Amino acid sequence: MDIRPTVDGDLEAILAIINREIMEGVAHFGVEPYTLDEARSDLVAVRERYGFLSAIIDGQVAGYAKGGPWKTRTSYQWSSEVSVYVKQGMQGRGVGRKLYESLFAGLKKRGFRTLIAGITLPNDPSVRLHESMGMTHAATFHKIGFKHGAWRDTGYWELHWDGDEPPSGPTQ
Repeated sequence: MDIRPTVDGDLEAILAIINREIMEGVAHFGVEPYTLDEARSDLVAVRERYGFLSAIIDGQVAGYAKGGPWKTRTSYQWSSEVSVYVKQGMQGRGVGRKLYESLFAGLKKRGFRTLIAGITLPNDPSVRLHESMGMTHAATFHKIGFKHGAWRDTGYWELHWDGDEPPSGPTQ
């Protein structure tokens, strides 16, 4: 398995992964399929500051992970929302863990202090992955999204890296 920065050529495979989840699953609260233009825009928006990574197995995209802004106000600039999606049939092979290990290392190197992940509940495999990465449960919002005919809960997991010194960077 190779973990590398996502390139434009990965986007169609990534669209297949995320659009399956949008249309058939509940891990993503979108209800309309993403387009290639939206995927390109997302890639450009987050890859430099947060990271957008692809897992490649036998020349095929097996999953992806990315960071992104938690909130847009300046005081949140050292926090990142993280997400990982693995292609159906590839779960349980360590793809998500390898993606997160690389993504988390890059975010830490860039000076991020807090990572936040939302998980539609129940989803025991995702909870296990996030907790195995050192994340802890912070909150659950009950019946916050309505998808596929039912109200869905979302749990939030967080990871804080040590240190109370303010980060050095563009704004404080």
